[in-house]
Amino acid sequence: MQAEGVRTADDAARLVQASALTHIKVGLSDIDGVMLGKYLRKEKFLSALESGLAFCDVVFGWDVDDQLYDNGRYTGWHTAYPDAQMRIDPASCRRLPLEKGPAGQDMLLFLADFTGPAAEVCPRQLLHRVLSRAEDMGFDAYAALEYEFFMFRETPQSARDKGYRDLQTWTPGNFGYSMLRSTVNGDFYRQLLDMCERMDMSIEGLHTETGPGVLEAAIAVDRAAQAADKGFLFKTFTKALAQQNGLMATFMAKWSHHHSGQSGHIHISLRDRGTGKSAFYDAGQPDGMSATQTAFVAGLQRYLPEFMALYAPTINSYSRLVPGFWAPLDATWGIENRTTALRVIRGSDKSQRVEVRIGAADANPYLALAAALACGLSGIEQRLQAAPPVTGNAYTQEFPEEMKLPTTLWEAAQRLKQSEVARASFGDAFVDHYAATREWEERMFRRHVTDWELARYFEII
Repeated sequence: MQAEGVRTADDAARLVQASALTHIKVGLSDIDGVMLGKYLRKEKFLSALESGLAFCDVVFGWDVDDQLYDNGRYTGWHTAYPDAQMRIDPASCRRLPLEKGPAGQDMLLFLADFTGPAAEVCPRQLLHRVLSRAEDMGFDAYAALEYEFFMFRETPQSARDKGYRDLQTWTPGNFGYSMLRSTVNGDFYRQLLDMCERMDMSIEGLHTETGPGVLEAAIAVDRAAQAADKGFLFKTFTKALAQQNGLMATFMAKWSHHHSGQSGHIHISLRDRGTGKSAFYDAGQPDGMSATQTAFVAGLQRYLPEFMALYAPTINSYSRLVPGFWAPLDATWGIENRTTALRVIRGSDKSQRVEVRIGAADANPYLALAAALACGLSGIEQRLQAAPPVTGNAYTQEFPEEMKLPTTLWEAAQRLKQSEVARASFGDAFVDHYAATREWEERMFRRHVTDWELARYFEII
C-alpha cells in the first residue's frame, strides 16, 4: 500500500529510519515509460531525500535496448553523459509486496523526478507542468487508465530461445469476460488484485478480453498526477508479478497479426477548482456536455494527429492501427461510440468524462496523459467548436483529410516536430528530443529484414 501518512520528506525520513531495511528502492520513468532505478543504502537515501541525488543522464540518451542515440541534442557523446539532478517525491512512497527485506518487511519504493535542465525532457515533470497549466486555468484534472495485456506461459529466456515464435499463451482461444478462466486461474487474479490494492493502484475492473490469454484492467480514477503514477507502476509490477509466477505479461501494442492489439485507454474529466463541481457536466445541455467539455473534446480532436507519437510511440504501435481491429484510424469523436478515437461518456457531476481510445498499451502513461490534457486545454483556451459527433460505425465512414491520423512512427514524429501547440505546451527541448528518439526508433527498424519480407520475396521476386 502507499506508506501510511507519507506526504513530506520528514514523513518519509521517519518511516525509513524506523524500518529494518538497509536499502530503499528509487525508480524513475525514461522517455519510453520504462521504470529504471536503483537501490540506495538507507543513509544515502536519507541524504538524497533532503538534498537530492545525481543520476546519469544516459537514461535519456539510449533506447529500450540500451543503444545510444546518435541524433540527440540533450545528451550524448558530445556532453559525455554527465549526472543530472533528481529529487525524490516523498508522497510517491509505496510498500512493494513482491520484494521482502529483513524480518520479512516489504521493500519501500519511491519515485523520483529530474530537476534542472533535465526536467525539460523528464516525462513525469512534463505532465506536472501541464497540470499546473490546468490549475492556472481553474481546473483540477482527474484520470483513470485502462490497459489490455497478453499473458504467456513463458519466461524471458524461453521467449528468446524460441525467437519469439510459437509462444504458449496463458489460456487458449477467445473467451471474453470469462468467469471460467478467472476461476480456474483465480490464484494469479487474487495476487494481482491484492498487489494493486496494497500499492495504492486499485483495480476497478479486471476481466478477460477476446483473445488467448489477454486481460483488461481498469485502474480506479484519481487526480491525474496520481493516475499516471498508478499506470506507470501497474505496468512494471504486473510484469514482475507474472514473472514471479513463471509467466510473462506483455504490453506491446500488437504481438501477433492473428489477434487484436492492446489498448491503453485514458478517461479524463475536469473539475472546477472554485466550486468543486464537474467542469464537463451541464444537465441542461444535450448529452450533459458543458461548453467546457465541448471545447475540450474539440481540442482533442483538432490536435490528435499532431500528438500521435505520444499515444503510439513505437514501430509496433502502428501495426495495431489497421482497419477491423477495434482501433480508430481518424480523429473522430462520438457519444458512447466505441468505434471513434474519442468517446464522450454521459453521466453525472461525478462521472461525465471523455475517453481517449486511440492510445496503445505501449504508451508512456505520463506522456499520453500530458498529450490529452494539453490538447484539451488548448481547445478550451481557443474556444474551439467540436465537429458533429459521429454516429454509427466510424470504421466504414469517410472523413476529411485533416482528420486522418499518421500511419507510421516516422510520420507521427514529423507531425509532432511541426506542431506549434506541442511546442507551446511542452517546450522546444522536449519536442526536439522526443521526436529525435522516435526517428531513431524508425531508423533502427529499417536496418532489419522482417519475416514478412522473407516469406513474400525470398523465392518469388
